[in-house]
Amino acid sequence: MVHEPGDTRFKAAARLLQALWRAERGIPMGTHAPANGEPRKLGSRIEASYAKQGANFLSPAIAKLAFRESVYREIGAVIEQERLWTNMLSSQPLCFNLFGDLKLNPDKGNKFFQQLFPDYVAEVEDIYFEHSPGRGDASFTADNTAFDVFVTCRTPEGKQGFIAVEVKYSEAMAEPLATLRPRYDELSRAVGIYREPESQSLRGNPLQQLWREHMLSRAMVGNGLYESGRFVLLYPKQNHHCESAAKLYQRECISPDPAVSGFQAVTLEACLAAYKAIGDEEAAQALHERYLNFSKIEEVIFG
Repeated sequence: MVHEPGDTRFKAAARLLQALWRAERGIPMGTHAPANGEPRKLGSRIEASYAKQGANFLSPAIAKLAFRESVYREIGAVIEQERLWTNMLSSQPLCFNLFGDLKLNPDKGNKFFQQLFPDYVAEVEDIYFEHSPGRGDASFTADNTAFDVFVTCRTPEGKQGFIAVEVKYSEAMAEPLATLRPRYDELSRAVGIYREPESQSLRGNPLQQLWREHMLSRAMVGNGLYESGRFVLLYPKQNHHCESAAKLYQRECISPDPAVSGFQAVTLEACLAAYKAIGDEEAAQALHERYLNFSKIEEVIFG
């Protein structure tokens, strides 16, 4: 029970992969309640009692962290509980499955981010989830824009820096459009990173979310909270919607060099390679099986 007519090809494959992962572990199928329609079983959902036990996470420790972070979330932070605990396709549990163990084990977090961003990270200070410097604050974006994952660090030059991450899995970069605000236009001109600050492409899909988050990251530096920062779009390489959006967005920036623009695209595959490089083959394999082992889809289709 994984057929969803509106799925992109990648999302359909990812949904089936999640259903297979769930079934292999004996986790019962959960229920999806669409906005318009009757509740029904869906293979990429987890049954409620198992969801409460943390079945959407790769370890009990990560599940405990997700619960703690959702309880102590920032005021105004949006952590949708159903998505987090029952929806296997959601990027919210992926954030915790990918970065949770790095928060729980600071030494591993240091090694991972040094490996993934050797030009930028000398030392990781902390990792936060669903973070914003000030929701609704007019000195930033004057809205509720936030980052999925936020890493504070010291750069090789000794500067106080950060890596702000937008995590995607099966999404097609077609989120609901934000109401355009005068503050967006002000920031687009002020941050100095766009070839054409008035570009209409920045204000529509698939770029509008990247535009708002990137501007928020630059405003944090401009307001003196940090000395430098990098905004990262993270996604599976085979998600061509995200891959295309990243390339389109880089063309809007004054330079493809993240040291100049403050923007960088990073694949989920690169993150798994970083885990392997620091000696955590177990984490890399667990993440691969959960999110990237599409050879299982071929086996189901072709035998």
